[in-house]
Amino acid sequence: MTWPAAPRRATALVALVTAALLSSAYAIGRTLAVDRSRQHAAEVAGGPNGPHYTDQPGSAATARGDRSAGSPEAGPDATATAGGGISGAQAVTGTRQVALTFDDGPDPRYTPQVLAVLRQFRVHATFCVVGENAQRYPELVQAIVADGHTLCNHSWNHNLSLSRRPPGEIRADLLRANAAIRAAVPDAPICWYRQPGGMWAYPVVSAAHELGMTPLHWSVDPADWQAPGAGRIAAVVIGNAEPGSVVLLHDGGGNRQGTVDALHRILPELTSRFELAALPVQSR
Repeated sequence: MTWPAAPRRATALVALVTAALLSSAYAIGRTLAVDRSRQHAAEVAGGPNGPHYTDQPGSAATARGDRSAGSPEAGPDATATAGGGISGAQAVTGTRQVALTFDDGPDPRYTPQVLAVLRQFRVHATFCVVGENAQRYPELVQAIVADGHTLCNHSWNHNLSLSRRPPGEIRADLLRANAAIRAAVPDAPICWYRQPGGMWAYPVVSAAHELGMTPLHWSVDPADWQAPGAGRIAAVVIGNAEPGSVVLLHDGGGNRQGTVDALHRILPELTSRFELAALPVQSR
């Protein structure tokens, strides 16, 4: 049977229109899928309030002060070790002594106050110094050492992505920080290294070891960088400290008055229960 010319043309036109509509629907669907995928990736990477790092916690564990080995915020390639550290980082003192550590300084407003309180209670601590701050305030690094405290390299400028840099850049960053510290206190040992945010990865651990520094994590963290108030800071430290604890506190990087005030409660309590000591200049 032979179809008339007009019906054949109509049938062909319908087929073309159908194909075009199907093609448009497919393209729209693909666009929506890609956009949703990108949105999901952005949410995972940043979250509604920005990324969560080890010292920018996003879980209830931090509020309890028990964030340490195996924490999901511990950084890329982080693995727990027998010593309680992250990717080879030491998280305990290795003795029954308790060590207080102060990060992100020195700071001209808060470091002198921290030093005064420590002096009042005759306690020595370890200061994890940021290189650019050491360069800016060498007199404060000198005051830290003069009071008998020990030093820890905390990178040049607290770059939280340092662990993702090439090994050569990581090594250069640590060396630059060491040079700034040694410019202020040429004879003071720098035996420890703490990674910004606790974002440990093998290249950072390796670079620290190559430069003669032991990677240092922590076992008690009151999240004082969030400025939760002196009462909260003191309660978390006092409630979670035990023999061998390494306590993470801050004397720089923001408003640290809460930390200073908390020390007036923390030190009488801890000194009555433990021996408090700076981490040794010869790291274990």
